[in-house]
Amino acid sequence: MIFTMDEDTRLRDWISNTGSFVLGWALVVLGIPLMPLPGPGVIVLVAGVALLARHYVWAQKLLDPLRTRAISAAKIGVESRLRITMSALGGLWLFLFGIVWWISPTIPEFDFVGYGFGPKLPFAGWAVGFGLVVSALAGWSLLAYSAKRWR
Repeated sequence: MIFTMDEDTRLRDWISNTGSFVLGWALVVLGIPLMPLPGPGVIVLVAGVALLARHYVWAQKLLDPLRTRAISAAKIGVESRLRITMSALGGLWLFLFGIVWWISPTIPEFDFVGYGFGPKLPFAGWAVGFGLVVSALAGWSLLAYSAKRWR
């Protein structure tokens, strides 16, 4: 099937608009239940709202203050070498916890505030471990971008 230039442009625009609409709603629906779980729930939710901002005024109004706060926080986070180092170490901590949760080693049984833990880690498995590792990688990426842009 051969498309003319005009048909090709319309088809590409339709796919772009429909794709951002569908992916935006999918990310919002996925991000909401991910928020209380360890992993990139907030990032997924904001990415969905960012895609929906192309289609809805309410999403654009929601995104503008988030963007302003995110840029302000990023600038503050890279003000000194100490803050950059601490953020990088926080990412390392998150990455290592992700590996431990992914491997799911047997732990000793113990009680904490009346709740028993062991012999398995709570919510252990590849899904939570993968979420923690992806969160660490996203954090390091954002830290590098912020340091390059605002330092």
